[in-house]
Amino acid sequence: MRYLITGACGFIGSNLVERLLTEGHRVIGVDNLITGRIENIEEFLNTSNFTFMNHDVIEPIDIEEELDWIVHLASPASPPKYLKYPVETMRVNSEGTLHLLELARRKGAKFLFSSTSEVYGNPLVHPQTESYWGNVNPIGPRSVYDESKRYAEALIAAYRRKYGLSVRIVRIFNTYGPKMDPNDGRVVSNFITQALKNEPITIYGDGKQTRSFQYIDDLIEGILRLMEVEYHEPVNIGNPEEYTIRDLAEMIIKLTDSKSKVEYLPLPEDDPERRKPDISCAKRILGWEPKTAVKEGLLKTIDYFRKLI
Repeated sequence: MRYLITGACGFIGSNLVERLLTEGHRVIGVDNLITGRIENIEEFLNTSNFTFMNHDVIEPIDIEEELDWIVHLASPASPPKYLKYPVETMRVNSEGTLHLLELARRKGAKFLFSSTSEVYGNPLVHPQTESYWGNVNPIGPRSVYDESKRYAEALIAAYRRKYGLSVRIVRIFNTYGPKMDPNDGRVVSNFITQALKNEPITIYGDGKQTRSFQYIDDLIEGILRLMEVEYHEPVNIGNPEEYTIRDLAEMIIKLTDSKSKVEYLPLPEDDPERRKPDISCAKRILGWEPKTAVKEGLLKTIDYFRKLI
């Protein structure tokens, strides 16, 4: 099949590109490299089934060849990155999504959008189901990401209703694994980098807030299974196993045999207290659930980071 992947040089995008190429598909990767890393796809640049385009999808895009799928993964995705690029984040999820939906219409392609657990904000419902509408501060610092993803979901639903476009929406919960940027500011990459350097492990707040961590291979499998079914509502893809941030820090210190100590810093504004997916829908519709234990995935990720640092 023929895929257009935006955000192809990012963490999730490059892993999806690798999986699709391994399965023999044709892939066009698009990225403007403001947060993506060309190193993530270097091994594919001379592959006959892969083409890279340095393009910002805030601007309209046209592709001469036919497409079966458009997968929109482009967006700064970690708090330090979307706070650094607030307007770009809003535009790639609004204007970028519009341009790509129009391209899907012209090409008769199916469309998959990478949404986020951030659409639930600081949730008042636990765990979070797809039917929960969220608790989001619409003008807080995180709103540039949260609200632009919520807008994109609404736009995609409108295209589905008005034009009959075949769409998929995956709400991605915290994901980690190889090809993460060590400097992206996510909690797993922060902790591993700090631990490997024996630097203080920085925890924001008291460390009692919780997150759920899934390994990248499980996410990619969930995305591919979602593509195989005609299901147009949002689907949570995440690991329902819940950890406190303090627990995660202690686990990484132990796995890296680090001399790092924990350092507590003020909690950022609107930081969610709890985050855990209800994956009943993914189990029912896709026959999917995560297979990789957190410790196993962390060991693979630590090995990847050791080679980088």
